Amino acid sequence: MNPYCKYCNSHPEDTFNRSYHDTQYGFPIHDDNLLFERLVLEINQAGLSWITILKKADNFRRAYDNFDINKVATYGEADRARLLADAGIIRNRLKVNAAIENARRILVIQQTHGSFENWLKVHHPLDKPGWVKLFKQHFLFTGGEIVGEFLMSTGYLPGAHTPDCPIYARVAALRPAWMTANL
Repeated sequence: MNPYCKYCNSHPEDTFNRSYHDTQYGFPIHDDNLLFERLVLEINQAGLSWITILKKADNFRRAYDNFDINKVATYGEADRARLLADAGIIRNRLKVNAAIENARRILVIQQTHGSFENWLKVHHPLDKPGWVKLFKQHFLFTGGEIVGEFLMSTGYLPGAHTPDCPIYARVAALRPAWMTANL
């Protein structure tokens, strides 16, 4: 068996997951719009397979104005209706509402902390229960699995890759020193 993580080995023919694993999963993200994108995608994955989200990722980017937080925060009823009618994304009212409201909440976080990334940095390191509690206080549709995957996929929690995975060292090399505390 090759040294890739168990998840990749269990999906050997899946190019979507392999590409995500090799180029995004666990890699630190410093752009607030990309952090918002990952949060929205993780929220939309709830109850579905990750491959479904990966296959629809380009549709999500188009539908949500490339996850421009400022634009999504201004969405009104016409945008909500447009998103709920878009067969290219997940048409779930709670998830659509969470994306719009969470964009608004990130704008507040940006005003108080300079950026969403700074807000995450200020609270790092927390354990998963601490992160879940914090996210539930600040965002909609953020249960334990969603928060855990969001934070693992962006490097704030360990576990995205096993030490023998060839991607592990690449991800570790990209983490800023403050992010490696308690990982």
